[in-house]
Amino acid sequence: MLIARRIRELSVYCDIVPFNKVPAIDGDVKGIILSGSPASVTAPDAPMPNLAGVPKELPVLGICYGAQWLAWSRGGKVYSSDTREYGRAVLTVKDAADPLLKGIPAESRVWMSHGDTINSLPEGYKVIASTESVENAAFRIEGSDVWGIQFHAEVHHSEFGKQILANFVLDICGCAGDWTPDSFIESTVKSIREQVGCEKVVLGLSGGVDSSVAALLLHRAIGPQLHCIFVDSGLLRKDEFTSVLASYQGMGLNVKGVDAGERFLADLRGVTDPEQKRKIIGRDFVEVFNAEAEKIQDVRWLAQGTIYPDVIESSAVPGASATIKSHHNVGGLPKDMKLKIVEPLRLLFKDEVRRVGKALGLVPEILGRHPFPGPGLGIRVLGEVTPEKVAILQEADKIYIDSLKRESLYDRIWQAGSILLPIKSVGVMGDERTYEYTIALRAVSSVDGMTADWVRLPYDFLAEISDSIIRRVKGVNRVVYDICSKPPATIEWE
Repeated sequence: MLIARRIRELSVYCDIVPFNKVPAIDGDVKGIILSGSPASVTAPDAPMPNLAGVPKELPVLGICYGAQWLAWSRGGKVYSSDTREYGRAVLTVKDAADPLLKGIPAESRVWMSHGDTINSLPEGYKVIASTESVENAAFRIEGSDVWGIQFHAEVHHSEFGKQILANFVLDICGCAGDWTPDSFIESTVKSIREQVGCEKVVLGLSGGVDSSVAALLLHRAIGPQLHCIFVDSGLLRKDEFTSVLASYQGMGLNVKGVDAGERFLADLRGVTDPEQKRKIIGRDFVEVFNAEAEKIQDVRWLAQGTIYPDVIESSAVPGASATIKSHHNVGGLPKDMKLKIVEPLRLLFKDEVRRVGKALGLVPEILGRHPFPGPGLGIRVLGEVTPEKVAILQEADKIYIDSLKRESLYDRIWQAGSILLPIKSVGVMGDERTYEYTIALRAVSSVDGMTADWVRLPYDFLAEISDSIIRRVKGVNRVVYDICSKPPATIEWE
């Protein structure tokens, strides 16, 4: 995903496909990148890329596991260790004339993260760069356009990683670098028209960036064929149902609001497992959509604002990547769902969605809104979700978000939110003993949601928020601040 993210930054379109489902290669494909993996090439169940249909003249770049597989599959020696090499290393260029290393200084910092190491290369492989502990850090198969690197060029820690990827994608593969928001809009509108035809589409709006951009794309493609529904799940932020409906006025969208809060909260009663909660919420959304869609004559499609990280975190390839969590858009859909799915943003990262939204003329108030999870406060109330807990969290979260905006901190943060913990602690208020809930505050900086760092909010601001929440929100006597990054933590707690 990070590799794809960096390629997109070069204005080059790319697809991610499973190692065992490489499609037939047509003339539009300019090159192949074999990604990293938590697997070991020496393991019996190691992922083995099927490149039988890849033309031999097509450039190939293996990164980490991909490089190890390129060496191992042709007779090289790969050593599997119980100790991972993780962190910064100094890359020394051995062949400055190699096109993959064009513009790379003699020495630069790169990021290593691997357990296996290539001990020896097959005949015909040439070392083009090394580190102090990894002799075969980068290589090329002589007489071909095939390279391998054992470090991760896609992460920001590799100083010239983006340059290496640009050398491969733009120079070696010859990609034009003309994939822009405008070109995405043009191709997606055309694709939607071909996919949907003259049939009607129903879309769930939330007031967030993803669903809003999806709505504008669909509206541009099919106009009045689009019917939007905003479901109040009872798990929204305070007053969000009213404000979201009002925010779409003047955008030309046909929006209907549906109050289904009692149903969602009833179905969540007694449920504590995060995955089960997500699936229940996803199921209820679909069933409510189906019920409303039946009132719209001849509706055939359900549109969703699913984006790339939602998909990859929900549907990892066994042995090649790791499933993190299911997403409500991709993990909660029943097999007997009556509507077909259209997902115009499925291949975009969050920052790309914002750029497309800007090109579509989306209003700044929605364009700059922080991401909000589809399951809403259902996964920010840890453990069982009750009306009482939701009300407590709504009040605390409103104080937090309003204060961030008042202090001009909101736009400096990628995502912020409050979490109600499933524990009570002892406190003292008004000379009396209390035993009440704890609110955790979360604020992270990120580019695409795949990685994130916690925001260093001013101590005085945190002190003010803590005091305000405890004074004004009945049922809370303790406030904490989450200082974990992603990884190892996720942005949401559930």
